[in-house]
Amino acid sequence: MKALEERIKQDGVVLSGDVLKVDQFLNHQMDPDLMFEMGQEFAHLFQNQGITKILTVESSGIAPAIMTGLQMHIPVVFARKHKSLTLTDNLYSSSVFSFTKQTENQITVSQKYISTDDKVLIIDDFLANGQAVFGLIDIAKQAGIELAGVGIVIEKSFQPGADKIKAQGIQLESLARIKSLTDGKVTFMDEH
Repeated sequence: MKALEERIKQDGVVLSGDVLKVDQFLNHQMDPDLMFEMGQEFAHLFQNQGITKILTVESSGIAPAIMTGLQMHIPVVFARKHKSLTLTDNLYSSSVFSFTKQTENQITVSQKYISTDDKVLIIDDFLANGQAVFGLIDIAKQAGIELAGVGIVIEKSFQPGADKIKAQGIQLESLARIKSLTDGKVTFMDEH
């Protein structure tokens, strides 16, 4: 998605060869117009697949998931990373390690909001090693839900997550695919 790539080049900050900071428009402050365009693109990429729900993980995956749900006119369910006093029973859960935060989280989804009748699309903000996505895939498997595919805002193609997802035969659509973050510069897969 050209608009996203241009925004990454304009406002993204490369912190290291592995870390890209995009908190000016995606992770802390959000650009609603860009989010809306991303939702349109995901809806287009996964159209006519009978998707009934979108599944994401808090917190940075929620905005692109909501915009996609808006375009597809379907509910969005997000896995919680933190325990809640109101969410205690009948949960699907999976353990997820966050590379950028260097923490292990137990993500949970109430069984009340997903069922075997659902066909879900997973949406997340970043794909690097794939831990968050694989946690959501694990929850979908526990629930016996059909998985339509995975939509990622920014894929770090130089890390193993995308290859692991594709190796499972899962449709993966990423709006921006980064080839490298070398020397403080973002290079996309379609650039030379």
